[in-house]
Amino acid sequence: MLIQHKQEGSKGMFFVENDGEIQAEMVYNMPSADTMIIEHTEVGDELRGQNVGYKLLSALVEYVRKNNIKVIPLCPFAKSVFDKKLDIQDVLKK
Repeated sequence: MLIQHKQEGSKGMFFVENDGEIQAEMVYNMPSADTMIIEHTEVGDELRGQNVGYKLLSALVEYVRKNNIKVIPLCPFAKSVFDKKLDIQDVLKK
């Protein structure tokens, strides 16, 4: 499964696409160059049960670590994963 990333201006997303159709997405905005706010995660029915949300978040965490960006998870899914996984909490904005 290919996790893709695109950003236009201050808005972006990590996503899975099939035949030109987005099947899963984690949408964010960047109020500053070093802060990312995760707004929303959605996974289509065809990908449910495949841990796609976790894969999207893993790709996002890898990206922010490489780019020295801190994360504010407003999305309930992302927040619940950050609350459970201590090994990714280093990217959270304090």
